[in-house]
Amino acid sequence: MLALSLGGAVALGFARFAYALLLPVMRADLGWSFTLSGAMNAANALGYLLGALSATTLIGRAGLRRVFQAGMGLTALSLLACAATPSSVPLLLLRLLAGVGGALVFISGGGLAALAARAHPQRSATLLGVFYGGSGIGILLTAALLPPLLEVGWRGAWVALGLASVACLLLTLRTLGRLPERGQAAPAGHTRESLRPLRWAFAAYACFGVGYIAYMTFIVAFLRAAGAGGLVTVFWALLGACVVLSAFVWGPLAARAPGARAMSAQMLTLALGAVLPLLSTHPAALLLSGTLFGLSFLAVVTFTTILTRRALPEHAWARGIAAFTIIFALGQVGGPLLTGLLADSAGGLRLGLGVSAGVLLLGAGLALAQRSAAPSLSAAR
Repeated sequence: MLALSLGGAVALGFARFAYALLLPVMRADLGWSFTLSGAMNAANALGYLLGALSATTLIGRAGLRRVFQAGMGLTALSLLACAATPSSVPLLLLRLLAGVGGALVFISGGGLAALAARAHPQRSATLLGVFYGGSGIGILLTAALLPPLLEVGWRGAWVALGLASVACLLLTLRTLGRLPERGQAAPAGHTRESLRPLRWAFAAYACFGVGYIAYMTFIVAFLRAAGAGGLVTVFWALLGACVVLSAFVWGPLAARAPGARAMSAQMLTLALGAVLPLLSTHPAALLLSGTLFGLSFLAVVTFTTILTRRALPEHAWARGIAAFTIIFALGQVGGPLLTGLLADSAGGLRLGLGVSAGVLLLGAGLALAQRSAAPSLSAAR
């Protein structure tokens, strides 16, 4: 799971979240508005959506392992190429391609992780949390690598992210060779499983996609605007460390709580973390915000795989994970654009981040309506 988690480090930690560290430098150097700044992450999310829409078909043809490797390679090349141009249109295209690769990595990696967790049903929630916590490893690495490079300029930071992605791909190869290429096939003549039982979780997850990405895109810019720029490296490293630890914090509740109550609790924690910087810019409040957000936002992603394994038979797991990822991507396309537009208005970044906290709170309420789903026989095994 730790080796597979490097996929999350690349797909989200490097390809999406690291942009928050690069954004202030690129915005100052290139004269971007907050709307264009948000559009860069919206393009990444649009690519993520396109990758999610194609992932199930590609996995059916090429298998989980090959799609995982291809997604890692595409993401790495896209990040490297971002260093080559200051023009917004090529950068938007490269952010989109990185999103496509990230979705392929996340969906195929989630499928591989779900299959690997079958052997340890009592610890599956924690093991899946380790996989998804790989994004925290990526955030920690960016906190260590990028600040010194950004003092010189943003191009070297993109090169570092691309090379680190290549290194992560190489480190996963041995583990991939030990994992199955596919899960169980659907029984002959079997109709597709309905995803309707997950509809309330889907609605809550859409809110999560809108709300969390706004915070992760603009929180560093908010800290700098609030005069807390000296706290950025510590804040980012703390957030990443909390992502890594989140599997152990939320794993027991995610395994035992009925319905999507664990998701609701996680989203309430996120909403609190998002609103804290608006209430106080004292360093303690800002660090507590990063702690709460880091402990919870990838825990929500982890829980969707847990819920999918409970509600669907094994042959439908990849489809269920893909459906959650598509909804997630749709929310993420709108989140940065909405927050960027609000930030360019009279309300500034405070208004944008406040709206994101409200959307997360709405998602927490929707998650409470999700009913318990009895584990399928495949998931129980």
